[in-house]
Amino acid sequence: MANKKRNTILFVILALGLLLMFFASISLGSVMIPVKDVFTSLTGGHATKSTWEYIIINYRLPKAITAVLVGTGLSISGLLMQTLFRNPLAGPYVLGLSSGASLGVAFVILGAGFLPSFLSAIALSSYGIVLASTAGSTLVLLLVLLVSQRLRDTMAILIVGLMFGSFTTAIVSVLTYFSTAEQLQKFTFWSMGSLGNLSWTTIGILATCVGIGLLLSAKSIKPLNALLLGENYAKSMGLNFKQARLIIIFATSILSGAITAFAGPIAFIGLAVPHIAKLTFQTSNHTVLFWSTLFFGSIIMLFCDIVSQMPGFEVTLPINAITSIIGAPVVIWLLVRKSNFK
Repeated sequence: MANKKRNTILFVILALGLLLMFFASISLGSVMIPVKDVFTSLTGGHATKSTWEYIIINYRLPKAITAVLVGTGLSISGLLMQTLFRNPLAGPYVLGLSSGASLGVAFVILGAGFLPSFLSAIALSSYGIVLASTAGSTLVLLLVLLVSQRLRDTMAILIVGLMFGSFTTAIVSVLTYFSTAEQLQKFTFWSMGSLGNLSWTTIGILATCVGIGLLLSAKSIKPLNALLLGENYAKSMGLNFKQARLIIIFATSILSGAITAFAGPIAFIGLAVPHIAKLTFQTSNHTVLFWSTLFFGSIIMLFCDIVSQMPGFEVTLPINAITSIIGAPVVIWLLVRKSNFK
């Protein structure tokens, strides 16, 4: 009963934190906009200045929504991977999923020039990029999963994921060598990661993909709890392991694939956030972890967005750099902690 009350209080704090970060992300930036005007614009009123209203509706609101979608999707995919592989260091970036998605996007952006004009237009559309990115992440995940069946050492699985990531990065390097300056510039900016410059139509596509991934993830909560005690135990409980694994793979692929397609390869969020949720709530129950990871992912991604905007300055830093600065110390701490327990 005490744990339930404690969890309720924590979720209320997280909900308030998410609301605070959402408004702060819209308010802060090169142009400071009072929170009162942000609230007025979002509730159908008019801000004190028309320029503020334009910035809120057409730039900062879409970026804040994208941050929530990206943070939520990457964090949940990291939670799924860590449970499926039973490895605390698993995640979409570490296991090479983001690299696979990057390879799919690289084929589209850098290789579209070799296709006929009508096929090139289809490939470079939002739908084409999402499909290519999801296909790339799915392929890498399936290969990692295939190899993991023959490996018992969980650290070896991570090394395999990193090797697949290195392999896909090498192919991308070959593609960039034969690309034009315009294609190379476009791909370079994409690889830095960005939450801005997405139209409402594109955000709708991203939200649909993330929504599908989250629904599949929510459906996998009971199988994930069963998998905590191992594959054999889960099977003895009547779990259809192959079906559950397939759903988890598809959910992870569509989440990481769609997010990488539109926001670029974003590191450490999928790896670090699930551990923050576990340490805060002190539980392995995925019913609690699903929602706590969702909240923490959104809050941390919004915080990274605020830092990247450099409030009061004209400069906007690449979001991937900010997530790496925040996430890398968490990963180092996890490695040290894991080593101390041995």
